[in-house]
Amino acid sequence: MTHPREIYDLLLDYGITDTQVREVFIGLTWTFCQAEGVGLCMSALKATRTLPWSGTLVNKAIAQLAPWLRSWDSHQATIGMAAINSIVNSRSPLPGKATPISPSGTANLAVFEYFLPQIRNKKVCVIGRYPGLAHYAQQMQMSVIELQPGSEDFPAPASEYLLPEAEWVFLTATSIVNKTFPRLVELAKDSKLVLMGPTVPWLPDLAQLGIDYLAGVTVTNLSALKQTIAEGGGVRIFETGIQYRVLEL
Repeated sequence: MTHPREIYDLLLDYGITDTQVREVFIGLTWTFCQAEGVGLCMSALKATRTLPWSGTLVNKAIAQLAPWLRSWDSHQATIGMAAINSIVNSRSPLPGKATPISPSGTANLAVFEYFLPQIRNKKVCVIGRYPGLAHYAQQMQMSVIELQPGSEDFPAPASEYLLPEAEWVFLTATSIVNKTFPRLVELAKDSKLVLMGPTVPWLPDLAQLGIDYLAGVTVTNLSALKQTIAEGGGVRIFETGIQYRVLEL
């Protein structure tokens, strides 16, 4: 397995392009970048009124914004990831090979519903508290690890203990942006590892980093997606503008 830290070099290689940014939205939950295609990334957790680059991103080359992915400033890193995804996900053949999921229940939990036959009664770690996830808690030995843990969650340091013992790990792709991805992938090396969420870059190279499945999204209604994000949408985007797809690498 290639060292998971190399994901940043890999993603930045895809960001070397003069393609210009056409539109950027920083919503309450999601950040949207449209260039060659559409790139999404979960927005930074804390809002701020002091972003020095607001009003300057449109018409910049992706190559100017992609290096922001390495930044420890969460707002910059989010823009960098969304910009890179706007290129990666428009060029990748993987979404066309992935299985689209039409959930029977809550749309944002479609990935867990899809994998339920394989993970029922297994030791499962989920990185990130997904709204409504408790619905599946009784069907598996579930541990949820959160940077901002609630009463039912484990704090981030618990990953050192829980991930090595897990049979399945569901890892939010936001971990790439907040820089926890390399360590979490190392800890989960003996599990079936699913990288999931709208932030997922559709890259086959992720198999070499230890990822077994990609559970990313494709855009189904661009105008509805933009409107939902601009109006503060969180899980609502799964009902209006995107659809989960799953691919085994």
